[in-house]
Amino acid sequence: MSVESFFVTKIYRSEIGEERLNAELDAACRSIAEDDTAGQTWCRKHGYPGYTSYASLNDLPWRVPAFTELVRILDKHVAAFVKELEFDLGRERLKLDSLWINVLPPGGVHTSHIHPHAVVSGTYYVAVPEGASAIKFEDPRLGFMMAAPPRKAKARPEQRAFVYVQPQPGTVLLWESWLRHEVPLNEAEEDRISISFNYRWR
Repeated sequence: MSVESFFVTKIYRSEIGEERLNAELDAACRSIAEDDTAGQTWCRKHGYPGYTSYASLNDLPWRVPAFTELVRILDKHVAAFVKELEFDLGRERLKLDSLWINVLPPGGVHTSHIHPHAVVSGTYYVAVPEGASAIKFEDPRLGFMMAAPPRKAKARPEQRAFVYVQPQPGTVLLWESWLRHEVPLNEAEEDRISISFNYRWR
């Protein structure tokens, strides 16, 4: 007999390890979250915990040089992930479509969602205090498993319905944008700060 694996879901991880850049991004994220009244208003109106610049700012790389530097780094990681995924882009490449700040306070959550209209999405982690949430990914087949029994408690990660990935400051994670994910309750006593982004094709 033989058993093969098909339709693999890949999650890309790398540790950037640029302490100076991370410190500059941390300061910029906190300052922008403090000053962005439009973003604060949007968060209150939509019951969004903490702060996100998703609906208020679309020019972070223009505003702050540290974001420009981060995008140059992300471009290289996305290109490596595209190669791993064996996408046929012809002479084109994936391009940054959006990039935004997330500040998740103690007790905050980001509910389950996908990123429509993008090809690759990801997050760069700026501040991950002790007790801060891991990111939770969902098996994309889960909604079709109506009669399936549960997996064993010690099932291999690739067999589980949910996988938790614990980042640290400087971690970048990439995944295909259709992959459903969420951030469970932040049990830390400080803010969890990250920068999320989408890359599109054409």
